[in-house]
Amino acid sequence: MDKLRSFRRGNKISRFFRHIFEHRKIQSVLGSNLAVMLIASSLVPGTTNAQFLQSNEADAVIVVQETPLSTEHGVAFPLEKVKINQGYHFFHPGIDLDGEIGDPVKPIMGGRVIEIQHSRFAYGNAITISHGSGLTSLYAHLSKIEVEVGQEVTIHTKIGEVGSTGYSTGSHLHLEIRDSGRPISPLSFLPRRN
Repeated sequence: MDKLRSFRRGNKISRFFRHIFEHRKIQSVLGSNLAVMLIASSLVPGTTNAQFLQSNEADAVIVVQETPLSTEHGVAFPLEKVKINQGYHFFHPGIDLDGEIGDPVKPIMGGRVIEIQHSRFAYGNAITISHGSGLTSLYAHLSKIEVEVGQEVTIHTKIGEVGSTGYSTGSHLHLEIRDSGRPISPLSFLPRRN
């Protein structure tokens, strides 16, 4: 009676397959067929890597690409002197770097300028740079912007100057880094300070 009740529980389809796969004869047939297939597939000769390489040797193309040597650092702080006034947290998706009005601002890494903002509110004068693969950086509260949309920049390019525009309580640089639009802590990305 208990066996009959157990078959009546659950969805009709699951009861059907449970009924079929719980039979010992079906389990032994399936198990033995799988074992025979595994043994047979290991005995059948296949193409080895050496045979594949020999057969395609004439079709091989060798590409030589020169890589220019560069001593340029990949990632750098945007200001020469680094003093963090405010860190990254839930309500502040970037860091504030202390600076005097007119201090030169450079990108954290090479890329292309994709947006320039001029506002009396929020970020004030701001630049957004795309670094590829969905990575962008935003530089806000600038007193002066020295690049244009579409311009390619390196870590040596002066993109602007520190200021106090927009919603700002004093001269500083607000830096945000985003990965595919999602803010990440700039300190997890920038090099460690000594």
